[in-house]
Amino acid sequence: MLTRKTGTDEAISHTDLAPADYRLPVWFFAFEGVLAAAFDILKAFPGAWPVLVVLLVVNIGISLTLMRRRIKLAKALWRGKETRKIALGLIALRIGSHFVLNGLGLAVTTTFGHVLFALFMAATTVGLLAYSQNTAIRALTRAPEPQPAG
Repeated sequence: MLTRKTGTDEAISHTDLAPADYRLPVWFFAFEGVLAAAFDILKAFPGAWPVLVVLLVVNIGISLTLMRRRIKLAKALWRGKETRKIALGLIALRIGSHFVLNGLGLAVTTTFGHVLFALFMAATTVGLLAYSQNTAIRALTRAPEPQPAG
């Protein structure tokens, strides 16, 4: 049973929660997109590392404070095989794409190329995280199926 702060702090069942009660805010995805693009951001702008470190610390701090009520969704996301596959797929995409481009003689070496690659990685990460969130929300808000009489 989940609890939600209401005027009376009463416990409510998960079926009483709307999907919006679980949904992660847009800025969370923006943080994740920037962090997923960090490699290429640093390649394009080597002096940006302090900003990325601050964003990482702020992301962790906000996640541990403002996002506490959505901890069930976060746990469900990380427990799911799909989210781990997405994370591993993004790592493989990052490494594999650079290897493939290097093998084809099209290595990303310019600032513009790294900015484009950073945008691609950020957009891919945000899209996949949004898809994973929607899948988890559907699973969390699905009405329990009636048990057969035994």
